[in-house]
Amino acid sequence: QEDEDACSDYGSRDKPGTTLGRTVPDGNVLFPEIFHTDHLLFYERFKAYQDYILADCKASEVKEFTAEYLEKVLEPSGWQAVWRTNVFEVLVEVVGMEYSALKAVVQLGDPFLCESQSSTFTLECMQELLKLKEHQIPLQELWVVYDESGEFDQTALAVEHVRFFYQCIWRTWDEEEEDDFDYFVRCVEPRLRLHYDILEHRVPSALVAEYQNLLSQCEELYRKFLDVRNSISSSDSDSEVENVSMVEGLKLYEKLEHLKQKLKLIENPLLRYVFGYQKYSGLQAKGLRQTGTKITHVVSSTMMASQLQSLIRDKLSPESCSEELEIQFHSDPLAAVNACYEGDTVIICPGHYVVDGVFCIADSVNIEGYGLPDDIVIEKQGEGDHFVDCTGANVRISSLKLVQHDAVEGILNIHQGKTTLENCVLQCETTGITVRTSAELLMKYSDLYGAKGAGVEIYPGSTCTLLDNGIHHCKEGILIKNFLDEHCDIPRITMVNNMIHNNEGYGVILVRPAVHSDVKDASAEKTQGIFLFLFLNCIMHHQISNFFNIYIDFSEINFQNWGFLKDELATEEYCDGTACVEGFRPEQIPECITDELELCEQAEISQKTEDNSEITKELGATSAKKSQMHKKRLSELGITEADDNVMSQEMFVSIVGNQFKWNGKGSFGTFLF
Repeated sequence: QEDEDACSDYGSRDKPGTTLGRTVPDGNVLFPEIFHTDHLLFYERFKAYQDYILADCKASEVKEFTAEYLEKVLEPSGWQAVWRTNVFEVLVEVVGMEYSALKAVVQLGDPFLCESQSSTFTLECMQELLKLKEHQIPLQELWVVYDESGEFDQTALAVEHVRFFYQCIWRTWDEEEEDDFDYFVRCVEPRLRLHYDILEHRVPSALVAEYQNLLSQCEELYRKFLDVRNSISSSDSDSEVENVSMVEGLKLYEKLEHLKQKLKLIENPLLRYVFGYQKYSGLQAKGLRQTGTKITHVVSSTMMASQLQSLIRDKLSPESCSEELEIQFHSDPLAAVNACYEGDTVIICPGHYVVDGVFCIADSVNIEGYGLPDDIVIEKQGEGDHFVDCTGANVRISSLKLVQHDAVEGILNIHQGKTTLENCVLQCETTGITVRTSAELLMKYSDLYGAKGAGVEIYPGSTCTLLDNGIHHCKEGILIKNFLDEHCDIPRITMVNNMIHNNEGYGVILVRPAVHSDVKDASAEKTQGIFLFLFLNCIMHHQISNFFNIYIDFSEINFQNWGFLKDELATEEYCDGTACVEGFRPEQIPECITDELELCEQAEISQKTEDNSEITKELGATSAKKSQMHKKRLSELGITEADDNVMSQEMFVSIVGNQFKWNGKGSFGTFLF
């Protein structure tokens, strides 16, 4: 109980002594020590914002709720703080509060302590600056000076909560969001979770960079939008210039909304992995060696003489090769792959290899294990985004076991080119294999398990062939990304004789928009007309704030199951139960029950066929819908004649002989967004 109270924003008032740490400010000036509060845990901040500060407030009420919280916990005066800006730090004493403005009334501390990048910040200069600011400083710019009595613990925590909120959670456009939702649930919680996921290295670095870039773009666009809006609101004329500004304002607003939706996708812990991202650091292929030679790299930490003889006989002898081989020996598989050029081969001998790095395969190379996959284990240690990245035109990996730990990316990412995976075992950590747009995967006779996301993620425009594999004990078996967008190409998918079982969700799941495109197009056109009318109407009457209150957000996420198939277990349990009815021996089973057993066997075969055909049907229907959308867009552009072979390029799907067993939500489902 004491630990909980120590973290509570009200828990330490009656306890002697501080419960917080302290730290010495950086720099040359000997400032007093300050409270160390920027290390708070996720649940400490979560509890403070949910229970004490924001509760169920709306976006427009955030400042009011925060001020009420500060009035309850903040010492109104009698404490010191270091006032920090980008150009100086100075010691001040708090003599009052302006709660509604979230500001403290301060005066310079005694003695005068100041550190700056310029010598111009003298005592007189700082006094003049404070006078211009009416001695009021935003709380987020103050770091409370340490006091071991514990009297100012809650003050230090309150200032930290305000500072963190406005630095990491609040967005300048939040107040203009619709007010019909709980701000904490809609914005604070997902942004707070994302912040800690980034701190704890659970988000790929490329996605973090993308998020920061989107934030910067949003802030810049919002500033431009405000400038345009203010220029229209302050003008009384009905000139052509004002009309141009209206159109410019609408365009900026639409761009801003688009970027905000992208931010929300990344902030949502589920959707950031469902939709993923396309960016990756381009890998540069080396090409052929200048001499034109191709080298065989042999990897082994130690080797018995008999094993070497077998290796020479099977892989390295003149009889097994068409030409003289040049051989290099390595003890580390990562070093061997890094030494490869176009056309090289890496042979990995039995052993357990622990690597701390990323396999970046940009050339056409062949990596094969010499033995059974369970005898040739490559284990990833240390934190990192990636394990194996492939961009080579023709990469082949066979007879290996890959084991992944502490990862934020999938075990194998195919960005471009073709990768063949044969007779491999993949023990995953996050997602399994990702087949990016324009990439190709041929996976056969392999076993994949343990992914906290999907075992295989198939992007639009990719080619994925899965033959005789096992995909099991993942969050989802196979996830097919949305390809209905006009910029996305249709994937080509072949699945034959795979065993997809014991996954938490679906065996196969398709991600696509919730609204059928024809309905969506019609509603979008209508919405745009209303949107423009409201925008212009509000502008003409200088009621821009009313416009934002009217705007409706259509981005609500829905989840709907499609083709929810009967559970395969139902038939099997029924059959088993019938065959083991107490008091009957097999030869005594009545004819009616024998008929039931035959029906069960037929039902099991029928169920297997139904699963495959249901998936084929749904994917085919979705690709046909995309073809219709494409025809409609061409028609709108005035193109009435087109090559039907190009126009109707539906998804190539061959789904035959696959078995779906014991998947938590069924064989096939659709995630609608």
